[in-house]
Amino acid sequence: MYLQKNEILKLIEDKHLIIRPLLDPEEQIGELTIDFRLGTDFLVSFQGREPYIDATSCNSNTRPVTSFFAPTRRKLGQQILLHPNQTILCSSLEYIKLPNNVFATLSMRSSYSRLGLTISTIVQAGYCGCISIEITNVNNNLIKLSVGTRLFQARLFRVENQSKYTYSMRKYVGQVRPEPSKIIADKELRILKKIGEL
Repeated sequence: MYLQKNEILKLIEDKHLIIRPLLDPEEQIGELTIDFRLGTDFLVSFQGREPYIDATSCNSNTRPVTSFFAPTRRKLGQQILLHPNQTILCSSLEYIKLPNNVFATLSMRSSYSRLGLTISTIVQAGYCGCISIEITNVNNNLIKLSVGTRLFQARLFRVENQSKYTYSMRKYVGQVRPEPSKIIADKELRILKKIGEL
């Protein structure tokens, strides 16, 4: 079940849920959601000379995923453009700390979904850091966004058993800026490669 506004406010009051800065609690905390603002750091995807991103290989000769993204920064109130079918990696303006028994699902605020912007991700119970998100423009038009705007929202869910958010189990922890995919760190790629060599 979703946590409702009174439960969310209680978690914040008791300092079990930390959101900094929470610039406008009345506007940002709804009956079932918390709005988060677009942060200042971005990794912008671009079409380079390579024909594809290789997400199948742990080979050191493979061009790193980072080379398909250009880092950029904007100040609050400045704008960033998303081209059709472009993905940008960004972070929330807010730094959060979730309780060990609460996780969050993320979605665009409906006003931005109606423009053709999509995200789909969850935030693990116990996570702390800025929320890293991947935004894709599926519209046929360029979309301009203002940094600092309330862009996406989180729905909080309580889990029965508390989980310990351990850094050794996660690839993305304690982030304050967006990070590119670490898919080639997945152990299964090495296992599949060995099987393929049999």
